[in-house]
Amino acid sequence: MTAAIENPREAGRTATGRRRGRFITLEGGEGAGKSTQQRLILDKLAMAGIEAIGTREPGGSPHAEQLREILLSGKAAALGPMAEALLFSAARIDHLDHKIRPALASGVWVVCDRFSDSTSAYQGALGNIDPRIIKALEVVTLADICPDLTLMLDLDPEEGLARAASRRGTGGTVDRFEAENLAFHRGLRDTFRDIAAKDSKRCVLVDASGSTTAVAARIWAPIANRLLSARMRAKLLAVTGNDATGNEAQ
Repeated sequence: MTAAIENPREAGRTATGRRRGRFITLEGGEGAGKSTQQRLILDKLAMAGIEAIGTREPGGSPHAEQLREILLSGKAAALGPMAEALLFSAARIDHLDHKIRPALASGVWVVCDRFSDSTSAYQGALGNIDPRIIKALEVVTLADICPDLTLMLDLDPEEGLARAASRRGTGGTVDRFEAENLAFHRGLRDTFRDIAAKDSKRCVLVDASGSTTAVAARIWAPIANRLLSARMRAKLLAVTGNDATGNEAQ
């Protein structure tokens, strides 16, 4: 798609007359570079004159951050995938109510490091929870919210885990999901790829190997082509000499 997409549940203007903000999510395995690319996306959106905030899951709001500590520490693992999925959903409800929905309604764009696709992958496909249960949780949790664009950062699990270990450093704590075996992480990569293939209107599979700059360039083409208006691209071109689609100032 080369025109800005309209999500039927999020398009249009708010009750105050402002156009709703766009919602971008970053998904992928451990060490794929989601948090780094999130920062670069926010910087570029600012250059294009777009007000945007970054957030993350699990977490993003005070109560959700409390649940994040429980989930990533592994304290909930003994309860099983279903309990973890319910805790993720509870955190997501708080996150949506207190951060994401208010921002979008005020016209602010939101860039989120992980969202509901991670629950589908980690607890659904790999936790062997019935897909119908995961879908029911999404209906209850998300209601009217759906990302306008999901960027699936695709990386070989061995490389991703090595990156995560390097980022963590000596003495750092391995979280609940990083500690899973390589077979788990390979299955996770396959699941994210499958989600992207089945929902190509929303999802873009991005090669996350190589330099940070190279990955950022791969990410920016779909953001610019799908979400940025001609005016926004022109402003970005004037500021940076590149409109993020590969077109440079003459």
